[in-house]
Amino acid sequence: MVLLSSSICDFGRKMPEFKLKGLDDNFFDSQKIENYDAILIFFICNHCPYVKAIIKELVLTSIELKKKNVVSIAIMPNDTIKYPEDNFENMKRFSEVNKFHFPYLLDDTQVVSKKFDAVCTPDFFGYNRDRELQYRGRLFEMKNLEIVDRKNHLLEAMQLIVKTGVGPKKQIPSSGCSIKWK
Repeated sequence: MVLLSSSICDFGRKMPEFKLKGLDDNFFDSQKIENYDAILIFFICNHCPYVKAIIKELVLTSIELKKKNVVSIAIMPNDTIKYPEDNFENMKRFSEVNKFHFPYLLDDTQVVSKKFDAVCTPDFFGYNRDRELQYRGRLFEMKNLEIVDRKNHLLEAMQLIVKTGVGPKKQIPSSGCSIKWK
């Protein structure tokens, strides 16, 4: 397990387009995301202890954001051959156990993850309604896989984006396991 931090927010960078397979075996097309005040894309996987430490809070956060007209989309970027815990069947189980109400998509070629410049799991990308990047930060402050501060940075940032179209100027990167590249 290698701990990495996400990059600094590249404000205004356009959201890459993608079409990825969802758990229902249908393809999710980012071009069909319409009529939302903000878009939250996050890279997670099933086996990462950092994801496991926050997954319940992440699901609750996405429920709150849905009330604010924010769509949440999860992408699994890891090499599933070397990391079978992250394979499609285990993604289904992980989604069911954690009661996902948002799409959980498989980036089996890792092309989409590279387009986003995703670095770690979890890695959060908050976009305004114009699909311009406004947040690249963390959910909570954590230390040794424990949440040490309950301030929900992600929720606050996405609410600000909904309200103003712009994310917070000060952002603290997310930290987690490195993406398992092929």
